[in-house]
Amino acid sequence: MGPTILAIESSCDETSASVISNGKVLNNIIASQNVHHKYGGVVPELASRAHQRKIIDVVDEAMTSAGVKPTNLDAVAFTRGPGLMGALLVGGSFAKGLAWAAGLPLIDVDHMQAHILAHFIDDPVPSFPFLCLTVSGGHTQLVVVRDYLDMEIIGETQDDAAGEAFDKAAKIMGLPYPGGPLIDRYAREGNPDRFRFPDTDMPGLDFSFSGIKTAFLYFIRDHVAADPAFVERNLPDICASLQAKLIRMLLDRLEQASRQTGIREIALAGGVSANSGLREALRERAAKQGWNIFVPELAYCTDNAAMIAMAAHFKFLNGQFAPADIAPVPNLHFATHHE
Repeated sequence: MGPTILAIESSCDETSASVISNGKVLNNIIASQNVHHKYGGVVPELASRAHQRKIIDVVDEAMTSAGVKPTNLDAVAFTRGPGLMGALLVGGSFAKGLAWAAGLPLIDVDHMQAHILAHFIDDPVPSFPFLCLTVSGGHTQLVVVRDYLDMEIIGETQDDAAGEAFDKAAKIMGLPYPGGPLIDRYAREGNPDRFRFPDTDMPGLDFSFSGIKTAFLYFIRDHVAADPAFVERNLPDICASLQAKLIRMLLDRLEQASRQTGIREIALAGGVSANSGLREALRERAAKQGWNIFVPELAYCTDNAAMIAMAAHFKFLNGQFAPADIAPVPNLHFATHHE
């Protein structure tokens, strides 16, 4: 029998708890925060306060629905980073307090590694080694995954993340936060070839999205100056064209990485992996390249504790426990960039 672990995720604006037992995720409780919508982005102080209000109820629901008590647990896990400092402190402090009170070992989890290990929550699962494109609001990475806890970043964004590019573009167009899913929705009705945006040339397997954000800002500014109703009249085509460009940037690098490594087991992870356009484009690219592709269920793409639980399961089996005084690391970086 494998361990029974309570996992807590609080890296940004989702308060989440999950119980895993014998490698099977029993639940995935998530409390979202709506307070940030009117500010057009996540406000760190408001996020940490919301975590403080919700964490007891979320953990209690996870424990109750799984039918376990602290005495049934073998460990408590939490997200150490990357993320917002105040938000990480809430989840980490709660996990450390519970572990100390119950006399349980503590497991710290890297949020980005957990996104990748979400692929092992349900079948089918990728075979090692596989190549994972992890795309979120804060990160864009290409990772070679040789084993559950043996990963290497071979390419990453050198400035902004792809998810941030989606959200900032939406904000430029006046769409409410979070704007990325809205761009995806409007893009389904638009012509992806209507407007053109410039390429960003980066060496190796790295990404850059700051250039396309700036180009998009000027594109909207100049067209609105000539026609104040430009965005309103062309919204689906603008969204489709921008989304198609961002997706091509991601998948061209992924294809390049696949060629260089010879790996054809391909995984997609992170919040932006919920994007329907990206998923469809990945399927099309896979058919041409002969890839076996893996994408988690939507509930396991965005921030959630089930993926933290799965990562903690493998760390428990490997005897990787954290000291009681471990501190959160907002800019945690789990692997050395390949030179």
